[in-house]
Amino acid sequence: MTTATPTPRTREVLTVQNEPTGGKAMVLFRQELGDVLRDARRAQGRTLRQVSSDARVSLGYLSEIERGQKEASSELLLSVTEALGMPLSFVLREVSDRIAAAEGVTVPDTVPEGLAEETGPLVGAH
Repeated sequence: MTTATPTPRTREVLTVQNEPTGGKAMVLFRQELGDVLRDARRAQGRTLRQVSSDARVSLGYLSEIERGQKEASSELLLSVTEALGMPLSFVLREVSDRIAAAEGVTVPDTVPEGLAEETGPLVGAH
């Protein structure tokens, strides 16, 4: 079976005036997440019906998640990623990379030297 290479969709990015972004384009996590899930499903050549059935999620709800209209709970997201045969961490990393690209930020693969000492421990880190 041939797998298709996922192609990110182009869509309008929400622009909000007088918000903390200063009127810049706002990237919504739910839209990027939906795009990543849809791209993964299509790359596997699977239908929305197949994935929704395997994930035990209603077809309509999964469709809304893929279109960025609904927020996915962590439980639902885990169920969908398992149905797609993908680790949750891979999906979240792809979402993070896409958001960083939209923000014009380069995310390093490793923590830059000295950064950990400058920022101190994370809240609740042991």
